[in-house]
Amino acid sequence: MAKDYIKWIRSKVGHDLIFLNFVGGVIRDSEGRVLLQRRADKNKWGFPGGAMELGESASEAAIREIKEETGLDVEASRLIGIYTDYYDEYPNGDKAQTIAIFLELTVTGGKRIESNAETLELRFFALDDFPELVNRQHQDAFEDIKNCRCGIVR
Repeated sequence: MAKDYIKWIRSKVGHDLIFLNFVGGVIRDSEGRVLLQRRADKNKWGFPGGAMELGESASEAAIREIKEETGLDVEASRLIGIYTDYYDEYPNGDKAQTIAIFLELTVTGGKRIESNAETLELRFFALDDFPELVNRQHQDAFEDIKNCRCGIVR
């Protein structure tokens, strides 16, 4: 199967409500600030990450998605949480119950990009100065990060 699971499944079900699996990355700088991405699809801030492809593990998807969206090479260092009871509707009308795995990631290399087709801007934010996030799933993950909770299942 070619990459781009979402395009493939949507060709079969249209905009109907489906399950989609995502992975989000938490990357900190030396001051403990967290990297956020201002997303091109909704023009809002969120953790970098994206959809898992068929045959990918969560850590493989995180490594691929973070590289695509930030230019950084990363490795997974710990599980923040798994967030399952969330719904989203995308600008094109697609509906999904989104299942997201949030991982803390360590930067191993690469060069941070400024913007691309998915990323309008990347910026580090202090935990006490976070912007409004793209959806409740990202907000709940942020609350767990801020309160030093990990291994959460919601």
